[in-house]
Amino acid sequence: MSTVPSPPTHHRRLRWQALAGFVALSAIVGAVAALAVATRPEAQDLLVRPSWAPPGWLYGPVWSALLLVVAVAGWCYWRTDGETRGFAFYGLCLLLTLLWTPLFFAGSAHALALADVVVLDFVVPITMMEFGRRSRLAAWLLVPYLLWLLFSTAVNAAVVWLN
Repeated sequence: MSTVPSPPTHHRRLRWQALAGFVALSAIVGAVAALAVATRPEAQDLLVRPSWAPPGWLYGPVWSALLLVVAVAGWCYWRTDGETRGFAFYGLCLLLTLLWTPLFFAGSAHALALADVVVLDFVVPITMMEFGRRSRLAAWLLVPYLLWLLFSTAVNAAVVWLN
């Protein structure tokens, strides 16, 4: 004879499954980025980069950590059981993040990548405001993501300017 789990156990399990879903979604974004970097044309290696740009090996670990934090932010917002309007902006953030790496690395479309990241620079604060209405923690978790994006925007703009 099987028993039905009590509501608290069911809700707890659902929360952890949702977190796993948010992490999986972010992992997909990260995997697409990694694939784009791995298949970049040789011309990427010849780009003039600003002297203050971080070394290439640093991007993978930084983006991995940031995408994990972005996943946790989405999960924190989801847990509020309120309106879901913030998810439209959250999804747009993930989509723009997903597009940036292939544009910049695999496609060598640096100006398009710059346009993408500039839009992202505006969408992330809007997402933070939407998240902040339901969860201050969710909003604050996006601060490192925004700061890295602003820095990435500067690097991307410098690459466009120098090349």
